Amino acid sequence: MSSITRARPSAAHPSLSTSQQRWRKFLSYYRPHLPLLAADLAAALVVAAAAVAQPLVANIVTTRLIALPDGPEVLSQILFAGGIMLLLLAVQVAAGFFVDYQGHMMGARIEADVRQELFEHAQKLSFGFHDRTRTGQLMSRITNDSLWLGELFHHGPEDLAITVLKFAGAMAVLVYVDPALAGCIALLVPFAVLYALHFNGRMNRALARSKEEIAAVNQRVEDALGGIRVVQSFANEPLESRRFASHNRRFLDSRRDGYRSEAWFSLGADSFAQLIVIIVIIVGALRVRGGELTLADMLTFLLAVGVLVDPVQRLANIIRLWQEGHTGFVRTMEILEVEPDIADRQGAAALPRPSGAISFREVGFRYGAGGPEVFSGLSFDIAPGSFVALVGPSGVGKTTLCSLIPRFYDVTSGAVLIDGTDIRDVTLASLRRQIGVVQQDVYLFAGTVAENLRYGRPDATDDQIVEAARAANAHDFITALPDGYSTDIGQRGVRLSGGQKQRLTIARAFLKDPAILIFDEATSALDTESERLVQESMARLAQGRTTIVIAHRLSTIRQAERILVLGPGGIEEDGTHEALMAQGGAYWRLQQLAARI
Repeated sequence: MSSITRARPSAAHPSLSTSQQRWRKFLSYYRPHLPLLAADLAAALVVAAAAVAQPLVANIVTTRLIALPDGPEVLSQILFAGGIMLLLLAVQVAAGFFVDYQGHMMGARIEADVRQELFEHAQKLSFGFHDRTRTGQLMSRITNDSLWLGELFHHGPEDLAITVLKFAGAMAVLVYVDPALAGCIALLVPFAVLYALHFNGRMNRALARSKEEIAAVNQRVEDALGGIRVVQSFANEPLESRRFASHNRRFLDSRRDGYRSEAWFSLGADSFAQLIVIIVIIVGALRVRGGELTLADMLTFLLAVGVLVDPVQRLANIIRLWQEGHTGFVRTMEILEVEPDIADRQGAAALPRPSGAISFREVGFRYGAGGPEVFSGLSFDIAPGSFVALVGPSGVGKTTLCSLIPRFYDVTSGAVLIDGTDIRDVTLASLRRQIGVVQQDVYLFAGTVAENLRYGRPDATDDQIVEAARAANAHDFITALPDGYSTDIGQRGVRLSGGQKQRLTIARAFLKDPAILIFDEATSALDTESERLVQESMARLAQGRTTIVIAHRLSTIRQAERILVLGPGGIEEDGTHEALMAQGGAYWRLQQLAARI
């Protein structure tokens, strides 16, 4: 099941219910495409009108022209009527092409708009949202659900227009030809509608379950293939196959329920259409024998019934598209209605390049409303341009503390200040532009070395990229790659070593040129030589900037100007390496533990 929880309705229209707001949102996607929508509906009406007109022209031919005595005028009138029918067919074909092509393009454009909005909104959501939400679930909603939405946005209005006009027009023709026989057909309509609504509800529930299950399949694929090196190193391919088979089987079961309901639905629609034809043939034959209906009128009636069958089939398609598209739309809105936990305050100003003074003032923090408290009343100051190391046992919140500075999470109480300004009073974009984060879990994008470096500054020149790479001790290994800076490094940089990837992230930070640097255990997973190169790069990058280093390898931070020892109660010790060792407290114990490992 999805781990995404529903958010409160948007505050834009607080007086409206959630369903009303969603309906307004649904219709709003048509607004940029109103001219095309109007043209599409007009073409759909032409298609329906041309189809309804055909039986009327046929009735004229069979009832009036055939009864006239032979003569050249009769032949010309029959040919003229045939020309009218061909013209109607040509108009119907032209309008149908417009509906099928331009209507699909309108749906595809709206689908692209929805997908873009979903992606951009997902990027605005906080680390907290992504911590509790599976990526596979988001991928399913951004791709699969928006695809079904595009079909609904296209076929919904036009099929509904064609269905209504064709049904009304065909019924009008039937009533005109034989009201009694038309009444027999009309009596069947309510039963057909009730039947359709019943199985539509069953299909809707089955489809909602299918969407959840395919999202779980996506998540399983992402985990197994993204971690393929771990899978193969443990020889756990059979385990992953069994896990995938379990999710795949549940998805198959959900599709079975949906297909069963869809089969009953389609069978009912087809049977209803055939039942109408049978009634017309049997009852019509009896009325012809009784002299109440002519053969010409019965032919017209059968042609009109043929027109009437199409709306019934279109109605089945509308219901199918609605239950697929509406389910996707609801799942889409569940994401769009999630308010970002972290956003710019009203009146937030841009942060100019700071000197780098950082202050924590009585900071409290917990993950989620009911989560355990990580910090309480935490206060300390970091001078601008200083090099500060943050140490402590695992789980005390070192990474969390540093994540509060760029507002990856917001404090529960108290405040974090940069140059005396509460970071909540400045725009997120300007705040994060001034902070560079180099993490242990390096993330590189699929693409070339140059593209990954330029991520730090999209407008950087080639010379600036090379200069940053040199400063990060990365230029030499980059030039040794098969295509140098144009070498494709693979998904997440799989073609590079750990030290090479880490140096690329430092080069990326050089290009960004932030005023504040955070190194989160950036060397803990490296070999000795890679660690030495990365440390040299870090030291070069830290010059003239406020730098915070989180380190498990305590040997890497002995030269720090200041060491903060974080414990369950907050900052337990504060000083240089020599001073803290002399105290024989928490830092000394950490050093002794590290020496024994």
